[in-house]
Amino acid sequence: MKGKLDITVSIVLYNENIEELTKTVNCFLNISLNKKLYLIDNTPKKKFQNVFKNEEISYIATGKNIGFGAGHNVVINKIKEVSNYHLILNPDVFFKPDVIPSLIKELESKKELAMIAPKVLFPDGKHQYSCRRYPLISELLARRFIFLKPLFKEAIFKGTYRDKDLNKPFFAEYITGCFHLYKTRDFIKLNGFDERYFLYMEDVDICKKIDVLGKKKMYFPSIEITHVLKQGSSKNISLFLRHTSSAIKYFSKWGI
Repeated sequence: MKGKLDITVSIVLYNENIEELTKTVNCFLNISLNKKLYLIDNTPKKKFQNVFKNEEISYIATGKNIGFGAGHNVVINKIKEVSNYHLILNPDVFFKPDVIPSLIKELESKKELAMIAPKVLFPDGKHQYSCRRYPLISELLARRFIFLKPLFKEAIFKGTYRDKDLNKPFFAEYITGCFHLYKTRDFIKLNGFDERYFLYMEDVDICKKIDVLGKKKMYFPSIEITHVLKQGSSKNISLFLRHTSSAIKYFSKWGI
């Protein structure tokens, strides 16, 4: 649309690796589109305030850690009527300059699509299985407790769509939230993320909200990105408890 930015992007920051973040920001800056990047700093001491100086980057300090979803929602009123597309991006994701324009072309070609996401790889090139069926409680438990994985191997296998040809695009139930490219108007209609989730499960929840909106999400594997993926909840008891709390909220909201 005339006068609008092609794309806005939001990245929520907390304990980030500055080298990874710089690489992610540079990936964005290398895109040949009219664009704006919002860096939402959730650190109390404004750790990232003077790190990046660029007219295409806008820095927002929240003053405290308000969480992933609430952090991204800070920009809702800023992007409304401003951009055609909005990207939810993690600070440890790397991609080539043609990735976003290619995804925009596919997203725009299908009226029923609200969001699209590419194939996600680990830095070593292994598949991250970012497109998934809606989770079962047993599957979530098996992902967190290694000793349970043999008991729920089939649930994990099907939950990550490994029973499908993952080299072909399809409408996935949900896609993990490291890279969600939305039509801005749909992200606004969704009212962004449910802020009751401080961390974890908000990406599953927003995919459910897309269903309620009557729209779809597409996994588009011919386009690839790299995601470092910290998997903090499997290593940190505090993050594990946050993940558990979010799972309880999710199943209470949407049912088992």
